[in-house]
Parts: sequence; structure tokens; C-alpha cells
Amino acid sequence: MDRYTALRVFRAIAERGSFVEAGRRLSLSASAVSKNLAELEADLGVRLIQRTTRRMALTEEGRLYLEAVSSALDALEEAGQAVSPEGGEPSGLLRVSAPLTVTLTWLSHAIPGFLAKHPALRLDLHLDDRRVDLVREGFDLAIRGSDRLEDSSLVARRLATMRHVLCASPDYLAAAGRPAAPADLRAHECVRFSLSGHADVWEFTKDGQSQRIAIEGRYVAGSSLAVRDALLAGFGIHLIPRAYVEPDIAAGRLVPLLTEWTPNETVLYAVYPSRRFTAPKVRCFVDFLVETFGDDGSERHGA
Repeated sequence: MDRYTALRVFRAIAERGSFVEAGRRLSLSASAVSKNLAELEADLGVRLIQRTTRRMALTEEGRLYLEAVSSALDALEEAGQAVSPEGGEPSGLLRVSAPLTVTLTWLSHAIPGFLAKHPALRLDLHLDDRRVDLVREGFDLAIRGSDRLEDSSLVARRLATMRHVLCASPDYLAAAGRPAAPADLRAHECVRFSLSGHADVWEFTKDGQSQRIAIEGRYVAGSSLAVRDALLAGFGIHLIPRAYVEPDIAAGRLVPLLTEWTPNETVLYAVYPSRRFTAPKVRCFVDFLVETFGDDGSERHGA
């Protein structure tokens, strides 16, 4: 038995739900597909796929085995692609972690078109604002926002600069007054975004001089969408990426404040483990991100 072929056959059957479609996928006859699966099951001593005249389904053992072997098959395919002269067609499962609001604002509309260009690629996109451990949690790539990069074993590709705006609703300003200088924020209800690198200190620059203001507030949220809702409800002031609230500012629902000052900026990066060979699926997705976000795409180490 050619175990590699048998494993590919097993996964193709599970993914396509059909012996015939698995054969087409791998350019094998129906009898060859059946033979490879039968030999694999005999070697393991378990039934992987339950089949009847009308349907087929993974057994519990088959489901567990599929989970175990899929990552190994992806790794073997990526290794071959990485060293081939053309780099290979991107394929396999790509696991990406990305912030929720960033994805909904800039990225999600473009993903179907990206997948249409790469039919052999599967994307598992996790929308999570927390800072994941790529290696430990099995992610191929993450999108991160940071005003600085720490030394690490990751490669970072610049995607975009997120400019921030200090703003509040007209109702809040009518009740609490309008700050005239950064120091005035100490007397205001400041909504804080807990996952920001500057959650508790906001920095403003004017004429080459910077002011760092320690801010306080009763409401701390781990979602920029929740923060925006608080602003629209008239609860307080926040320093938020302008792209998230541009429609609200244009409609007059939120009012920019301290516009003569330049506030914090956050740079978005695509980060991925530093390896000798970068898998085609990672390489093509990073190129897609650079094109979608529209920044210079410069690469550096540390994330």
C-alpha cells in the first residue's frame, strides 16, 4: 500500500462525500479509490467511512483520523510546493487570525474573490481581537495592529496605517462640555478599548511637542464595535480608528475633537512564522492583504 496515496484518497472522499468525486479530484479510477481506502482501513484495523447504497459518512474513528492526518498532508504538500521551481499552486488549509472590526471594515468583502482565484485553497478565518500564539495555536498567519513591534521569531509585513480620531456624540458634548486641550480629558468619561496598546494612555502631538494623558473611565470593552456603540449612545469620548466611524462623522452623529492635535496611530501588519521556505498559501494570502489594504508591504522581523 502507498500510504501517502491512501491518505490523500481518504481525505478526498471525506471532503467530497463521494468515491467518484474523490477519484476525479485525484485522477484515479473508482476501483483504485475503493482499493486504497480498503487497504488503509485494513492496515488500521478500523472502519473509517461507513457506506451504504445511498450515502456515506465518516465514522467517529474516521473523523478523529481525518483531523490527525490533514495537517500532516498539508505540510507535505506545502514542502513540495515550497521547493518546486514555480513555487506551486496554493492549496490546503490556511488558518488565519484577524481582528473582527478590521476584517469587517477592510477585508471580508474581498475574500470570496481571493478564494475564487485559488480553488485548491481552504480558508479558516478566526475573527478574534486577542493576540494569538501562532505556533502554539496552529495559525499560519495573523493580522495585528501595533504602534511598535517586539523582537520575535515572526516576520511582519506592513499592511496599512490606521489613523485615529478623538470623538464623541453631540449629546455627550452638550452635557459634559468640549475638551480644549488633551489635559482636559482627565475630567471626561473616556471609553477604553482593552486590547489596544494604548488603552490607558493616549498620546497627542502638536508642533513637535507630545502629551501623554492617562485616561480613566467606567467602561472598558474588548471590541471596537462596542466602543463605537457607546460613543453613539452618548456615553463618553474615545480615541478610535477613523475608518470605523467615518460614516458617523460624516452624518454628524459623532464630532471630531482636538483636531489641531495628532493622536496615536496604529500600523497593521500581517505576521507569520519565520521559516526557510514560506508556503505558497501564506505567500499568496499576504500578497492579497498588501493589495487589499494598499500600503507598501515592506517586510521586517519582529512582531
